[in-house]
Amino acid sequence: MSLSALITLAVIALVLGTLVMSALAADMVLMGGLLILLATGIVAPEAALAGFSNPGLITIAALYVVVAGLRDTGATELLVARMLGRPQSVRHAQAQLMLPTTLMSAFLNNTPVVAALIPIVSDWARKNRLPISQLLMPMSFAAILGGTCTLIGTSTNLLVNALLVDQAGHGLGMFELAWIGLPVAIAGTALIIGASRVLLPSRETIATRLDNPREYSVEMVVDPAGPLPGQTIEAAGLRQLPGMFLAEIERDGQLLPAVSPRQPLAAGDRLVFVGIVDSVVDLQRIRGLMPATEQIFKLDSPRRARVLIEAVVSHSCPLVGRSIRAGGFRTRYHAVVLAVARDGERVRRKIGDIVLRPGDTLLLEARPAFVHQQRHSRDFFLVSQIDDSQPPQHQKGYMAVAIVASIVLAVAFGWISILKASLLGAAAMLLTRCTTPETARRALDWPLLIAIGAAIGIGSAVESTGLAGGLAGSFTSLAGADARGALTALFISTVLISAVITNNAAAVIMFPIAVSLAHGANAAVMPYAVTVIIGASASFLTPLGYQTNLMVYGPGGYRFSDFLRLGLPLTLLVGILTVIIVPIVWPFSA
Repeated sequence: MSLSALITLAVIALVLGTLVMSALAADMVLMGGLLILLATGIVAPEAALAGFSNPGLITIAALYVVVAGLRDTGATELLVARMLGRPQSVRHAQAQLMLPTTLMSAFLNNTPVVAALIPIVSDWARKNRLPISQLLMPMSFAAILGGTCTLIGTSTNLLVNALLVDQAGHGLGMFELAWIGLPVAIAGTALIIGASRVLLPSRETIATRLDNPREYSVEMVVDPAGPLPGQTIEAAGLRQLPGMFLAEIERDGQLLPAVSPRQPLAAGDRLVFVGIVDSVVDLQRIRGLMPATEQIFKLDSPRRARVLIEAVVSHSCPLVGRSIRAGGFRTRYHAVVLAVARDGERVRRKIGDIVLRPGDTLLLEARPAFVHQQRHSRDFFLVSQIDDSQPPQHQKGYMAVAIVASIVLAVAFGWISILKASLLGAAAMLLTRCTTPETARRALDWPLLIAIGAAIGIGSAVESTGLAGGLAGSFTSLAGADARGALTALFISTVLISAVITNNAAAVIMFPIAVSLAHGANAAVMPYAVTVIIGASASFLTPLGYQTNLMVYGPGGYRFSDFLRLGLPLTLLVGILTVIIVPIVWPFSA
């Protein structure tokens, strides 16, 4: 092994050890490893930076813009209601999520599938009070398992099939991989659902760790033209809102304080909700609900141009001691008060009648410019904008869904590449104003994109120094002449290589070794090639080997070791099934 290969191996060990033993961000650790390889001359600048122009990375970035369009139009709630429903338990939620994810990933590239589902599943988990860490990793693993079921499931399948055609003159059929892919997907899904409660932690989000979050009382009106009139409270999804509850309903001047989940809603109902600020943001996104105060319609700017803002009233505010209505708050500040929290508790009065006191926290709807104008004002102690709080454009929800459906169909039928489809979809979301350029910029997950680009650069060093080929060749040589032993060694070495470089690179490196093993045993190439396909796709051990794992790493709040805890038994299961089933379906003597 060359000196450059040894240095690369040491850098990889350092990166993996740091990720396992420390709480440092993955993008910083990976960039540090790439910088060492670049500084020592092991990887050229062109190769080191090539990952940041990788088509897969650009595709993911474009899909974040597409997803922003779904979120800004309220289409994510529409998709959740249609596809996922209301789960009864964590296991039920995992089954509801994994089955459609596996099915979609069998026919679509799993990277855009996971990219589109992450924000949808995050909202779904929050609204149903489910631990997100119990959902995102299973979703990623389901997408990987689904990709093994058809020839077009992953780019790795197509890549190895092309190499196989060049080598043997024939390749795999469209559904031929289903002989191994379906058993692997079914058994893998069963293992994940059965064992994830033990092997995966239920990590708390930041919101759930708040000791004393401010509690607001917010009034909303049922829109007569919306979909809610006639629905019960439970059917409308208003019963189990995270961090919020429906306190009472005012109908035709009468209060209904003991609200039953079977109580039907009527047009014009005034609903009083009590909850924390993040839940108020969720409430604003529900189609068919509008803020009860008519003041929002008197502001000059359109609702789409406004955001939610928290402001703390100071002693020098000229409205202290006066009610919000009498003080002319909207006219003075060009903002509307939606709710007031006092000493961390809600104020039980109508908004316009509340008399302001120093220290009151106001939840406002205003233009973003309000933050800059009042940040240094003597009227408020603290002014802060709430992220992602623009009211959704429900009227454009179906347009956003149509754009996503067009992307899916164009890629599924092979009319256009996933890269071009994603870029065109992002452009369509901006041109139709389903999202804004400012929101699109904020939607990009820069730490994830940096981590993926750096991981690709490190992977290129593993390949160019001969480290991957040397380790794989040495490992498979230990298998001896036994055919099943050779398949086992081939699977294990492919899995280990794909854990530190991309699965496509692992497949390219391992395919010639698979051919050599087949020729050495006077056996058919097909069982060895299929083993490489499954081994390269079985990237469950680390978040680095597969893009979907890296994508859920941050949003799920995972630690590096979490992948090993669930990924190791899953990898063993997939390996055992592969060694048993592959020689039966594709005999060595064929």
